Parts: sequence; structure tokens; C-alpha cells
Amino acid sequence: MYIQRKVSSEITNYLLHFPAVAILGPRQCGKSTLAKFLIQHLDDAIYLDLEKRSDQARLTDPEMFFKLNHEKLICLDEVQKLPELFSDLRSTIDEQNRNGQFLILGSASRDLIKQSSETLAGRIVYIYLTPFTYLELKEPKTPKDSLLTKYLVRGGFPRSYLTDSAEISFKWRQSFIETFLQRDLPQMGFNIPPETALRLWKMCAHSQGQLLNASKFGDSLGFSHTTIKKYLDVFVGTFMLRLLPPFTVNTKKRMLKSPKIYIRDTGILHALLHIESMNELLGHPVFGASWETLVIENVIGKYREWDAGFYRSSNGAEIDLVLRKGQKTIAIECKATTAPKLSRGFYSAMADLNIDTAFVIAPVETSYPINEKVTVVPLKEFLKLKM
Repeated sequence: MYIQRKVSSEITNYLLHFPAVAILGPRQCGKSTLAKFLIQHLDDAIYLDLEKRSDQARLTDPEMFFKLNHEKLICLDEVQKLPELFSDLRSTIDEQNRNGQFLILGSASRDLIKQSSETLAGRIVYIYLTPFTYLELKEPKTPKDSLLTKYLVRGGFPRSYLTDSAEISFKWRQSFIETFLQRDLPQMGFNIPPETALRLWKMCAHSQGQLLNASKFGDSLGFSHTTIKKYLDVFVGTFMLRLLPPFTVNTKKRMLKSPKIYIRDTGILHALLHIESMNELLGHPVFGASWETLVIENVIGKYREWDAGFYRSSNGAEIDLVLRKGQKTIAIECKATTAPKLSRGFYSAMADLNIDTAFVIAPVETSYPINEKVTVVPLKEFLKLKM
């Protein structure tokens, strides 16, 4: 079963206008499936999986290989396996001087794949692929659970979401966590003991949606706060973790400076906390933060060109997510209830930021106004808004 990804047309368009296009995203989020789907009808395309020794061997002399296939679109999957390729990519791109030469897939951010940003500047454009977004999914014909419930519990990784069995979905996510820590991170060159990484990841899960306290993490694990931040940067750079920054504003009020911490996929979050079903999630303290995560990841993914952060002042004024683009600022509050209520701190924060438009995203069927500035809205409906 292939689910059409929202970025497909964007990638196709960029291949017409750039020599190289990079699709970056976490392991197992669907990058390879998407790339193969896009190039399957092209006669002049070739796909190499750099996790395979046989495909790596074909690039023993990359300059010769690229010259031999100079008229083809060459797709290089898991490019971080051979970072030394980037100098050859640059010389080939400059020599051929045409668009649509390379489609590059990687499981680390461009900040971690430093060679690409340094050697391919001006020659490459980056697309970020996440696990499935809510708008990419269709309601099943005979659902056992609603789409939203299934998506919340299982997360968006294709193998987790698409399997018919909730038990197999949970087992897959447990296996993903183990493989990611024991194999993937070392292969990417990150020297974090798997046991330490797992303990840190679980601590992040228990702190979901809360302010990062690196010193507290360090005290628990026996590391300095600087080492903890370095390890967290690895999780961020491999798309497993989001550190949502505080929203900066010119105000006389004291502002908190620490970011909020989120494991980006709710399915992985629940696997780390051993939550297997919606019933278990409903009775768990992380339920509200889990819903908040689902909303924030989908909203930031949809409105990528907007600056995003949270707002919290020392006197308790707070907004879960603030989006700003140019002169426009929007407040978003996440409520995991069909009867959401807002605190005085939310309205105080709106006043601090001089916000005229706010949304409360909740698991409701239809939208309705709370007042002239604030509207309660379902997630799907919000994601379809043109702002």
C-alpha cells in the first residue's frame, strides 16, 4: 500500500530547478519508498542503496561511475554512509552544469552532514520528510478505531501505522528503538553507549512537553549538562527529538529561556513509556503532552515557513505554540479534550504578544468560536486553513 506524500510534487519541481535535491528525515520514515515511487517511471534514473556493500562497491571510483551515468538521475540512499562522496558530487555537478543530477537521501540533518552544506552550497535544496502527517492519511472503510486515535497511539512511521495488528505495531516500535540506539547511531559515527542513550531517551519521554533541565538529566545519568546537551543534539539531528524554543518578544516581562522537549513521534513516545493502547494512554499523565506533540508536529510541518516557538512568562502566562510570519502572529493552544477550557494565563499571554487570532486545537468534530479572537477547531480543519 502506497500513501501519497505531500512533498512529492515539491521534490519533482525542485529536480527541474536544482542540480541536487536532498530528502532528509528519520530512519524508516519512507524516504526510500518515496524516492523509488518518484523515479520508477524514469528511464534515465538509477538507485543506489549505500547500506548495501554491493552498491557501495559500485562507487569505489565515484568519478568514473558518475561519468558513466552522466545523463541519468542518480539516487543515493543513506548518503551519510559515504560522506567522502560530497567532493565528487560537487565536481560532477559543476562539470555537467544541469539540473536534476542527484536525488540524495539521508537520515541525519544537514548540520550533521556537514560536507553537503560546505561543498554543495548553491547547488542543492533540502526537503524534510517526516513520518506520515495527519493529512496524508485516509479514514479506513471499516475502522476498529478512528483514524485519529490510531494515528495518535501508533505515530506516523509507516511500518508502525500500516500494520493490521496493534501488537505488531508496538513490537515494531520497540525494535526500532533498539536498532536505532545499538546500530544506527554508531554507524552514523555517534559514540553514545546504547544503555546511556536509552535512559536519556526515556527521561525525555517522561519530560515530554516540559522545559528542558539538562543539569537534572546530567545528575541522574552521571554526566555534565554540556555532555547531556551534546547527546540531545544528536537526537535532534537525527529527527528523533524536537527542542521547541521559547518565543522571543520585546517585553519587560521575565521570559523563560529553556526550550521545551518533545519526542517527535507519538508512537515512539508511547513505546518508550510502554503504552500500548488508547485506554492505557487515557489513564497516563503523558496524555495531554502526547496530544500536544501530535498537534505541534503537524502544524510546524505544514507551516514550515513560519517561525515557531512557545510562550511562557515567569508569572504563568503561557501559549503552547506561537507562529509568526512577517507581521502576522497566531497563537495555538492544544487541548486533549472535547470540552476545552482556557486559563487566564492564556489570555494574559495573548495580551502580552498583542495577538488577535488564536486557535484551540482539540479532538472535536466541528469548529466553534469561544469569543471573537479564539476558535476551537479540529486538527484536520486547522491544517487545511490558508494563512
